[in-house]
Amino acid sequence: MREIIFDTETTGFDPASGDRLVEIGCIELINRVPTGRTFHAYYNPQRDMPSAAEAVHGLSSQFLSDKPLFREGVAELMDFLEDSPLVAHNARFDFGFLNHELKLCARDAVSMDRMIDTVAIARTLHPGAKHSLDALCTRYGIDRSHRVKHGALLDAELLAQLYVELTGGRQIGLGLAQEEEKEIVRVELTETAVVRPVRPARVFTASAEELERHAAFVAKLDKPLWLEEAPPA
Repeated sequence: MREIIFDTETTGFDPASGDRLVEIGCIELINRVPTGRTFHAYYNPQRDMPSAAEAVHGLSSQFLSDKPLFREGVAELMDFLEDSPLVAHNARFDFGFLNHELKLCARDAVSMDRMIDTVAIARTLHPGAKHSLDALCTRYGIDRSHRVKHGALLDAELLAQLYVELTGGRQIGLGLAQEEEKEIVRVELTETAVVRPVRPARVFTASAEELERHAAFVAKLDKPLWLEEAPPA
């Protein structure tokens, strides 16, 4: 099964108010295993970059000024996505910006039926815990030491590792399902099998002599703690 892990960087939180998509990074998985195929692109948003957004991803208006417009690279992006399920962290955010850009290009929106949200999966598995990408990477031991700022392709790479862990761990895709097709070997007793006699349970009650020796030992103890009076409450 082919799936695409993707992440976006934007100028803000709301495409309806004029915010635009400025970066997208995609990772291809086949049977939950990365194939090495990726897609990564920056886009000129044709607007200024708010300082708050730049502080998150480090993409300045100057850096993006010579990048192509989304509509100029949309065909290449859609060829990579094909009709595969799309996995994102807080996926409605990323789907919202992707579909907004597609609308501006007079292209059909990506169906929400293709959406897989890793935040929703994490909330089911770990209710009440923190569900940010950083927190979940820490929980699953995924190295993010090289992540200084947000970046679409870097975050997609981290999310690909996290998605595998959230959906069953690294054993997925190793062909374990084939084991179910193997004949089950059953070990049966034969007439030549060694049958061992059943012995009665051993009795561990102390004998009268042992109890007498124990009482004599206790009598020699000097002020044992269990005989001291409890202090007043």
